[in-house]
Amino acid sequence: MKATETKLKGCFLIEPQVFYDSRGYFFESFNTEKFERLTGQQGNFVQDNQSASVFGVIRGLHFQKGDSAQAKLVRAIEGAVLDVAVDIRPDSETYGQWVAYELSAENHLQLYVPRGFAHGFSVLTENAVFAYKCDNLYDKAAEGGILYSDPTLAIDWRIPAGAELISEKDEALLPFAQLA
Repeated sequence: MKATETKLKGCFLIEPQVFYDSRGYFFESFNTEKFERLTGQQGNFVQDNQSASVFGVIRGLHFQKGDSAQAKLVRAIEGAVLDVAVDIRPDSETYGQWVAYELSAENHLQLYVPRGFAHGFSVLTENAVFAYKCDNLYDKAAEGGILYSDPTLAIDWRIPAGAELISEKDEALLPFAQLA
């Protein structure tokens, strides 16, 4: 496993060691000891989530507030997604900055998104199955979000205009400037 810190402190791109042979491949998708040694972050995940989506879906940008904040370790099991993490830690040098990485079933990359970040993804292939580990249980009362199309962030989701599939809930999120 290789862990590379992104330009956002505490946010890591994780690359597993994949072993291929005539039968297919094998890799260790998570190992607490290696994860903690390579990232310096705790790997105490308590909830696993999975979603299936079609091309054009954009989910996010979501986060949990206060004591319910969540770190996530995310990956695409099928297809490909553009995964986005936005630093929303007010005291951070990179507050308001974001990173985006293509995660796919082919490249096996994962992104570790620490607490204090908003997170979202867009589906780049016909279908995608997306999985993520969380280090805190979901709390509906602590939900927060930022409008995916926020002009201040100007995220290129790599989905053509008019092909976006957005939930009503995500369409109603507030812009970054109104983050409280």
